[in-house]
Amino acid sequence: MKLRIHRFLPLTKAEGPGKRACLWVQGCSIHCKGCGVPWTWSEMGGKVIDIQDLYEEIILSKEENNIEGITFLGGEPFDQASSLAELARKLKRSGLSIMTFSGYTYETLQDANRDDWSKLLEVTDLLIDGPFVKGKLDLSRPWVGSSNQNYRFLSDRYIHLKNTLLNIPNKLEIRIEPSGKVLVNGMAAPDTLHELFKNIGSGPSSLKK
Repeated sequence: MKLRIHRFLPLTKAEGPGKRACLWVQGCSIHCKGCGVPWTWSEMGGKVIDIQDLYEEIILSKEENNIEGITFLGGEPFDQASSLAELARKLKRSGLSIMTFSGYTYETLQDANRDDWSKLLEVTDLLIDGPFVKGKLDLSRPWVGSSNQNYRFLSDRYIHLKNTLLNIPNKLEIRIEPSGKVLVNGMAAPDTLHELFKNIGSGPSSLKK
C-alpha cells in the first residue's frame, strides 16, 4: 500500500504533544481560503512512498529520538485514509500515538459512514478537526489556526491534556538544508512569518493549514 506525501519529518516538538514524527500528505480536496500550505493541494505533487518504508523510518526515529507518536497533516489526511489507517495500525502496535488533522468536521467524518474514514478515526488518539477559517484566525491554542477548530480526544492517550491545553505554547521550527533551502513547520501568525522571510529568498515550505 502506498501514500502520496509532501514531506516527512522524523523529529519535531512543534506538531503535537511531546516529541513526534510528522507526515504531511500531498493532496487536498477542501482548499481552505487562506491555507498556509496550498502547495500541498495538488494530487500530482509530492512523491509516492510505500507505507512499509515509512513505517521503518518512523520506527527508526522512535529508537534514535525516543518519539512518542506521529502526527498526520495535510494536504488532507482523510483523502488517503485507507493507507494512513494501515500505517497507523502498524505504529500503534509499536506503542506510538496517532494525532490526525482534518479540514472536515468530526461530525462530517462520522456521518459519511465511509469505511476508510472510520478506520482512520479508530486508530487516531487525538483529532483536530474543522477547516481553517481566515476570518477566525486564532493562535491562542496550540497547533490550531482558527477558533472554529476542535480537539477531539478519541482515546484516553491524551485526555490528561484536555484542561491544560492553554498552557502549551505554539512553536516554530526552522531548518536550513545544505542546499540553502529553508524549511519551516509549526504555528505562527502571518505577520511573524512575513517578517521572518522578507529578507530570505525562498518562502516557507511547510506550515500547517
